[in-house]
Amino acid sequence: TCGDPPCDPYTFIGSPVFRREIGLDEMREHYLSFFEERGHTRIKRYPVIARWRDDIYLTIASIADFQPFITSGLVPPPANPLTVSQPCIRLDDLDSVGRSGRHLTTFEMMAHHVFNTPEEEIYWKDRTVALCDELLLGLGADPLAVTYKESPWAGGGNAGPSVEVMVGGLELATLVFMDMKVSPQGDYEIKGERYSKMANYIVDTGYGLERFVWASKGSPTIYDAIFPEVVATISDLAGLDSSVSDDERTRILAANARLAGMVDLEDASLRDLRRRISSDIGISAEKLDEIITPLERIYAVADHTRCLAYMLGDGIIPSNVKAGYLARLVIRRTLRQMKDLGIGVPLSDLVSMQISRLDYSDLDERLETIAEILDQEEERYAETLEKGRRLVKRIAEGYGKKSEKIPLSEMISLYDSHGIPPEIAKDAALEAGVEVDLPDNFYSRVASTHIRSEKEGREEVTIDLPETRRMFYERPFERRFVAQVLEVVDGNVILDQTLFYPEGGGQPADRGLIRKGAKAFRVVDVQSAGGVVLHKIAEGESAAFAFEIRPGDSVEGEVDMSRRLAHARHHTAAHIIHDSAKKVLGSHIWQAGAQKSEERARLDISHYKRISREELKEIELLANRMVMENVPISTGWLDRAEAEKRFGFELYQGGVPPGTSIRVVQVGSDVEACAGTHCTNTGMIGPIKVLRTERVQDGVER
Repeated sequence: TCGDPPCDPYTFIGSPVFRREIGLDEMREHYLSFFEERGHTRIKRYPVIARWRDDIYLTIASIADFQPFITSGLVPPPANPLTVSQPCIRLDDLDSVGRSGRHLTTFEMMAHHVFNTPEEEIYWKDRTVALCDELLLGLGADPLAVTYKESPWAGGGNAGPSVEVMVGGLELATLVFMDMKVSPQGDYEIKGERYSKMANYIVDTGYGLERFVWASKGSPTIYDAIFPEVVATISDLAGLDSSVSDDERTRILAANARLAGMVDLEDASLRDLRRRISSDIGISAEKLDEIITPLERIYAVADHTRCLAYMLGDGIIPSNVKAGYLARLVIRRTLRQMKDLGIGVPLSDLVSMQISRLDYSDLDERLETIAEILDQEEERYAETLEKGRRLVKRIAEGYGKKSEKIPLSEMISLYDSHGIPPEIAKDAALEAGVEVDLPDNFYSRVASTHIRSEKEGREEVTIDLPETRRMFYERPFERRFVAQVLEVVDGNVILDQTLFYPEGGGQPADRGLIRKGAKAFRVVDVQSAGGVVLHKIAEGESAAFAFEIRPGDSVEGEVDMSRRLAHARHHTAAHIIHDSAKKVLGSHIWQAGAQKSEERARLDISHYKRISREELKEIELLANRMVMENVPISTGWLDRAEAEKRFGFELYQGGVPPGTSIRVVQVGSDVEACAGTHCTNTGMIGPIKVLRTERVQDGVER
């Protein structure tokens, strides 16, 4: 058989597969050391918020650390081969957490990766499987109990064959041999998409840290294996019924985990699952529900609080959009479970307890901020519940008049738009005599619609001309230049080189003139398409321009320098304000947007509360101190891998630029990947005045 559910049930529960019990920290270190001893370089974990990606918000797998630039071959890997233990977050199965005995929102994917090229193969399938076998047998697994199952794999724009590794019915690892990329005209179809072969071929493995620990202990659930102290503390806080013996509870949980492992909880009704378990173990469904429901809530709280430790520790600010939406979703589901359990301590206490047990010191440094964020979210949640009940009753009355249930779409809207949890909405609707369409996997459905980023902006246009030489980086304060005309099309002129800055990064385009002889034409807009800079000629002048100027002609450009200087000052000031805000408000500050003009600039930052008058004064004071110190400003192009190694993902405050090299701008301690124009020293900016702040959306201050 296939070796795992639904073909085979779990056999490791009560019968561990390794020679002894292993804890999380010990297992992680054993794995990383094992691969270090076999020629792999250990690298540090990446954040759980995928700052280097523009398509996903959360780090969902270790390979996500290296997509798209490294897997595509544009950028070299940080080491080759390498090993890492990467914390990951997946919310697709949020409703199954606690119920199934195995699902987690947060898990560590222990991995070893190899980036093979046509010129050099380090190792491929045989060596990968041999290393897996050696690891398992070294831990004491019975070689006859290990099953390897082949299956196709796809994810993140790549695909390839894979091998799933099962022991005792539990999938412990997946070994992926990534050798394809998404291609509409590709020769291969996997999971409904077309793929073509890549020149590079990559070993992408994922070993579940928590599952290895579970398999070593053989406990009824994964939660008992990895959170024993946390589960015990939450159980005490919840006043778990002591009339049920530990042996009876263990027997029920083991039966639940075995059966839940055999079904897909996304499709199976929770009621049907309960009925099957009660029949198997010989107690009533009501009694089973009475025993197991509080335990499932305890497990969910244990899991979710660890998830929040990583989310908030890595800088996610709860809000109504993007990664912040997902953090708030987990927070509110946790608070609901705590309320149902009768737990009266603050959520921040439980998250702090999780952080104290995690082997990552960087999370400890943010404990105070994390606690403040959670306390504030708890207050907001209470306010939402109070307002929400009244709103739901009004909506329920409308459906009641039509003798209809409140549909799922309305329930999702109540949560998305008003933050009203489905359980609260259901209770309020039933009080009004109206039924509700509420599936068991409600939270998973909501999360799945918010997991991926929607790319913004215009579709990239490709122009079949050489890239324009961007002289404004070499000589940012020169006014005039000479260039050759390459093409004139639709009122736009394309030159071989230019001093005109094209709109981008929140900075408006330059304006000015293009001259040929005695005739001058106004440039009113500048855009970039595929590396080619297009200079828009003013309406009413473009026809004459096209008549007068031909490809191959030499022209003179003149930039409006007062506009350029104003933009450079405001752009540089935005860097300084951002850095000052981070020093005053905390390291969680992240740029959420920016816009510059000749008269003023605005900067949007992620922050969990309003900025006080005193904090604003301190930010302004620090910014002007930087101006007075006349600090030199450094700009230059760096290899992407080198830039990330030196400065981390804080580089990507303004988004993730494409390419193997990125332009890095350093203003004091603020270092960002930035394509705009800047002053050469902070003294050029002049006095900085912050006119006002406003809350542009939940979790974002302008």
